[in-house]
Amino acid sequence: MTHPHPGPHPLDPELAAALAMMPPVDISDLAAARAAQKAETFLRVTDTDTTGVTVMDVQQAGVSLRVYRPEGATHPLPAVFRIHGGGFVLGSPDVDHEANLRLCRELPCVVVSPGYRLAPEHPYPTGLEDCYAALCWTGENAVGLGIRADRLAVAGDSAGACLATAVAMLARDRGGPELRLQYLDSPALDDRLSTLSARRFTDTPVWNRRNARLSWTAYLGEGVPGSAGVPVTAAPSRAGTTDLAGLPPAHVVVMAYDPLRDEGVDYARALLDAGVAAELHLFPGTFHGAAMVRHAAVAQRMTAEELTVLRRALAW
Repeated sequence: MTHPHPGPHPLDPELAAALAMMPPVDISDLAAARAAQKAETFLRVTDTDTTGVTVMDVQQAGVSLRVYRPEGATHPLPAVFRIHGGGFVLGSPDVDHEANLRLCRELPCVVVSPGYRLAPEHPYPTGLEDCYAALCWTGENAVGLGIRADRLAVAGDSAGACLATAVAMLARDRGGPELRLQYLDSPALDDRLSTLSARRFTDTPVWNRRNARLSWTAYLGEGVPGSAGVPVTAAPSRAGTTDLAGLPPAHVVVMAYDPLRDEGVDYARALLDAGVAAELHLFPGTFHGAAMVRHAAVAQRMTAEELTVLRRALAW
């Protein structure tokens, strides 16, 4: 499978030029997609320089976790609980390894990355409950991890951003750790796929309407997406004002040519309507996962913004 031609989408020139070198994403053959991702991330993780960071893989609360901590830190640090994406069906902490190392070094902070169980073998709410259990473990063990419990943010991209929003809801409702920010990058929030971008972007690079439909079916079950009664913690776009009140401030990042664009925009507006502080940034000329093209100027802007936003939210 190759990437769809950029066609009518006026992509950023640096991003468009990089498409030929980017692996396509096709989750219709999930076993093949997982095998390809595992091989690609193994090589990347093996070659990544971890100098200056202690990386620990642990099993806690029934969940595999990867914890990153700057070497030589002599005082408690802020922490980012960062949930990987992958359409609910792909991924592991390996996917975000380089990004987590960068955050750990440059913020600096402790980064906790949960290896939640994936759909369709483990549909909603398994992955969400894994993430919430891991977040609670992080808060309860703040002293041992060298974390300031009052400086904790949750972050995620794509399906990981959906889980981040839902984790924030559970933390509010169950008396879990207090969160300073939810950083949501290209969030997958709406199982109905009824927004203009979800209907229009059938041929966009990396992620498109077909992948989105397969993803929600795997997560919620055959015939469930788009039906009545889907919980707000499964698809946060279904949340009303009362469901969103009392959530931590949010920073929402969306890509211009991404089927998920409009649900992210709508969610930021819904948070504002509920009295929750929210900031929205749409990056022009981008597609889902554009930050992977690290040499592109627009991707470097995204990286710099993430650091700026998290540093401000977690300020001492």
